[in-house]
Amino acid sequence: MPKPVLLTVDDDPGVSRAVARDLRRRYAGSYRIVRAESGREALDALGGLRLRGEDTAVLLADHRMPEMDGVEFLEHAMDLYPSARRVLLTAYAETDAAIRAINDVDLDYYLLKPWDPPEEKFYPVIDAQLDAWARTDRRPPGQLRVVGHRWSARCYQVRDFLSRHQAPYTWLMDDEPEGAELVAAAGSPELPLIVTADGTALSAPSDAELASAIGLSSTPSTGFYDLIVVGGGPSGLGAAVYGASEGLKTVVVERRALGGQAGQSSRIENYLGFPDGVSGAQLAERARLQAGRFGAELLQAGEVTALEARGTARVARLADGTEIAAHAVILASGVSYRRLGAEGCDDFVGRGVFYGAALTEAPSCAGEEVAVVGGANSAGQAAVYLARYARKVHIVVRADRLERSMSHYLVEQIAETPNIEVHAGKTVCAAEGADRLERVTFAWPGGKKTVDAHWLFVFIGAEPGTGWLDGFVERDARGYVLTGPDLVSGGRRPAGWPLARQPYHLETSVPGVFAAGDVRSESMKRVASAVGDGAMAVALVHRYLEQA
Repeated sequence: MPKPVLLTVDDDPGVSRAVARDLRRRYAGSYRIVRAESGREALDALGGLRLRGEDTAVLLADHRMPEMDGVEFLEHAMDLYPSARRVLLTAYAETDAAIRAINDVDLDYYLLKPWDPPEEKFYPVIDAQLDAWARTDRRPPGQLRVVGHRWSARCYQVRDFLSRHQAPYTWLMDDEPEGAELVAAAGSPELPLIVTADGTALSAPSDAELASAIGLSSTPSTGFYDLIVVGGGPSGLGAAVYGASEGLKTVVVERRALGGQAGQSSRIENYLGFPDGVSGAQLAERARLQAGRFGAELLQAGEVTALEARGTARVARLADGTEIAAHAVILASGVSYRRLGAEGCDDFVGRGVFYGAALTEAPSCAGEEVAVVGGANSAGQAAVYLARYARKVHIVVRADRLERSMSHYLVEQIAETPNIEVHAGKTVCAAEGADRLERVTFAWPGGKKTVDAHWLFVFIGAEPGTGWLDGFVERDARGYVLTGPDLVSGGRRPAGWPLARQPYHLETSVPGVFAAGDVRSESMKRVASAVGDGAMAVALVHRYLEQA
């Protein structure tokens, strides 16, 4: 097999030769170095490599090049080698270029020239990029085919599952020729029908079967860990990164998809370090790669149904009956959207009524009227995103104005978007239709209004879903997990607390079991604070283990 390629492009011939020289000095034994002096020349070289079946590991592009700058080159190069690591070179700090590159081409590194000595400022960067590239699965993805009914709740769930795991698939209706042929060939199975790249047919598969079909791990590699993290949202992924990077054998068990509710956000614009915003999917994917790089084990489509203390071990039982144990557990299971109690809504879940599904369904809303219920940031982000596709977006909020619960930057964006109408002081009281949602009725004191809307997206607060913890840890009246100071208010001690010390700040009523993120009582319900909770919980796990 030919050596993978390291490609460098710079319009200054002297600089181009110098970069190639530094690369050859260290990497010529394992990689082939290709240099170009313009973006067009570099793209031609990549095209030739692609035709010959050669792989490219790293692209190093100078930013300031005539005709095609470095960001434009990397954007075109991604189509040829999407797995190649992307590094932007510049002679001085250009923050705007870095921000643009991060947003447009998901830049991996921003490197200043010159680097002298390269042993300190250049080679460590390239080493890290090559290590990350080597860990990437570069096999072409097998294209799944999904056959089902457009307005089937389970078919929607399957499509949402695949989309959230970034698994490519082709959606076919069962009454279309190709879809009907597949159904007939599979013996008219229950829908949805999933046909894998190798021709295997899965009839109405469970999430665990879907996970297996797209190559996700849902089976633990061992029975005992240092740390079990329940939930793979921002707090769970934060705990995984900090736990694994600090030497703890860490496993994350996520019931749905990594990223949690934040992973469904079309744009998070107030997260530190991303001045132009970042999508929830991008943030989750970067965290997944980071956790995996440190050795954290990620089990997806796995569900923890019970926890038990057995001596010093903390044992988690999964839905399939498997048990895994650890020295400590971090509960980071987050929350789920509260159900809308309006008349008829439950009849149309997955058939026009969706809970936090703006990304999956938005393209289908082109030219339609849609309604978004809720006044927090998740509702605002969804409305702004949906407005790119829908003819009109109605935001229905119980409060008298959005400023009550929504960040100022989102309120401004909504005000500047002409096809968004805000219905303050109103609620959704009814949903109607035949096979799918067709009409939504808003109500307020003294009046009602019905609109022809085929999509209703609900973001009306959240519930922790901690019933499976009954009798194990203490919770507040709403079901959120109590930790630290909230357990010892008024000088009391948690029932059955066996230790002389008080619970640590994020520790639950069971020693060695911690809570982080939205599932924790009185948490901030923000991505940044959830990540901070995950990091802090790991620090407290270390303190617990030192004294155990």
